Amino acid sequence: MSDLAPVDLRLMQDLAQQVTALRPELVNGDATVGELAWVWAKDFDALNRFWRHRLWFVDGRLTGWGWVQLPYRIPRSDGKFRAVKTANLICQVHPDRPELLTEILDWYDETAGDADRSLILQDADVQARAIATAHGYAFDAETGSDDGSWHQFNVRELTDVPEPVLPKGFRFLTAGDVSVADAVKAHCDAWHSSSLTEAAFERVRRTWPYRADLHVLIAAPDGTLAATAIIWLDEVTRTAEFEPVGTHREFRRQGLGTALQLHGMQLARSVGADRMLVACLGAPAHPAARNMYYGVGFRELSHDVPLIKVAR
Repeated sequence: MSDLAPVDLRLMQDLAQQVTALRPELVNGDATVGELAWVWAKDFDALNRFWRHRLWFVDGRLTGWGWVQLPYRIPRSDGKFRAVKTANLICQVHPDRPELLTEILDWYDETAGDADRSLILQDADVQARAIATAHGYAFDAETGSDDGSWHQFNVRELTDVPEPVLPKGFRFLTAGDVSVADAVKAHCDAWHSSSLTEAAFERVRRTWPYRADLHVLIAAPDGTLAATAIIWLDEVTRTAEFEPVGTHREFRRQGLGTALQLHGMQLARSVGADRMLVACLGAPAHPAARNMYYGVGFRELSHDVPLIKVAR
């Protein structure tokens, strides 16, 4: 299939809920409830034609899925091009059916064709890593190096969350207080490489479980939106997730990220969450975000093991 529809996405999120409840350390990168919603919604318009996906059912219940992004080259808003030369697989299987990964990797081989293939598994998923190794995958030493782009998931129980402290004149807002255009600008000011558009953000807003009251921002005294974060609440597992989190580059090193995190965690707790998740770069050479999260009480839950298979 090429068109990853909302009904399929929701099934994939349902499996994410099950794995989060049973073995959260086995949830693969981009396979959480929040990551799935964010990645699908923001990139659908630009990348849907490069996506392929398949769902695996056992006794009528989804027990595994694969989502492939084929190599692509698309124009950016600045006139340059965004290009990816390898295929990439996001996948998830139920902890009781680890053998399904073999079928998913067989399908990935067929789908990727003659492109090199990348795959991310979690360090705790020893069985999945063994299956991938037997399937011809090897550790991606470049991506997985001490200055690579691999990520780690962090978790914090939502107990003893300190009160946030903002600099004088700054204030908290939610997405309900600002226009779509301003929310998009806040994101792009924090993430300059982002190509988020108003149309894409409108899709984000329509995607479960987005809530405007859990999309938090910080306004500077002059009205500039200086920081932004979306909180995705999974009421089934009582888990909330930050994705994305960012601060305007002209307002960094003022404690806004810390304040936004604490404020967001208090909001998440007030609507029923017991724990918070957030992903960040895990490589030692990129400590800034990790140190901020550790500073507000997060600890590592799991980290990526990037794998690659060169086409023959």
